[in-house]
Amino acid sequence: MHKYPAIHNAMWPGLVGKGPGAEPPIDLDSMLDLTAAAEVDGVHFDGVDLFLSAPHTGIDSSPDDLKRLAGGLETRGLVAGSVVAPVWAPTGGGSAMGGDPEREQFLTQVRKACAIAQKLRGLGIRRYGIVRIDSAASPAEWAKSPLENTKRIAETFRQACDIADDYGERLAAEGEICWGGMHSWKRMAELLEMVNRPKTLGFQADMAHTLLFTLGENAPEDRILPQDFDWSDEVALTDALRTMCHTLRPWTIDFHVAQNDATVKGSGSHAKTGRHCPPDDPNGKMDIVRDAGFWMRDDKGALTRVFEHICWDGCMFPNAVMMQPATWRKVLGVMIAVRNAHGWE
Repeated sequence: MHKYPAIHNAMWPGLVGKGPGAEPPIDLDSMLDLTAAAEVDGVHFDGVDLFLSAPHTGIDSSPDDLKRLAGGLETRGLVAGSVVAPVWAPTGGGSAMGGDPEREQFLTQVRKACAIAQKLRGLGIRRYGIVRIDSAASPAEWAKSPLENTKRIAETFRQACDIADDYGERLAAEGEICWGGMHSWKRMAELLEMVNRPKTLGFQADMAHTLLFTLGENAPEDRILPQDFDWSDEVALTDALRTMCHTLRPWTIDFHVAQNDATVKGSGSHAKTGRHCPPDDPNGKMDIVRDAGFWMRDDKGALTRVFEHICWDGCMFPNAVMMQPATWRKVLGVMIAVRNAHGWE
């Protein structure tokens, strides 16, 4: 069995889409306990990726708070990996294409997130991983002036790269249909090329979100699969995924394994995004193990070996699903299968 990449579970599904008007959040300790308890043939999750926002890990966490976090991870046999910077206005950030005050709020959150990431390294609980960002702006706002807004996002991201360099961190931008300037595979590539800081800024690929790229959600001009696509046509699906991955894989430095039923979902404060499904959902459109390989192998099928860890993203799962230990055993089993198919010693 392959030992690498390490297998992580995302903690933000306990928060994203929860709160007023939706289900209540799931606290971090519960998410950690469920993750640590999962076991398949003696294999456990190696770690977790964190959301740097209250009530999980506050962006203004004190050194003592972070020591307690590190201790809680260590006692559960887990490590920390990638962290999500809360760059959105409701969490204290601001639009990357907004006015100067909004962009400064965005950069402040990036700075705080990089500082926490660095401190977790210093505590010995984090050896790898990135700091995740996005544009914190909607496609509708972006569409009012596409060229100028993309230039503005790129400039903000370049400033964020300067901050990350100061802390010895790397940033990854997650392409998702709900983020302006990052809402299609072509626009995402365009933005990364415009920033042109490949040593500091890369792409975070999430299988659920990028599947919607092939359908042109919020960017019909960039769709690869036709309207009314017949999902039984696996050849066309794999060709579409190969086309997209050919463009975005060279930029990819962080990878989320996930399933999607090719529909759009929104809940709570997180509107119109990809519907993440349990790995065994009968409506899931991807062969998870096969399709993960399009991100983990190059065009000739050779392993790229760029991922020190891979992370399962169960974002938007109902609480009743997340609180079942069986859910995480199933997820862990799929992650082990992905690693066995595409990992290395």
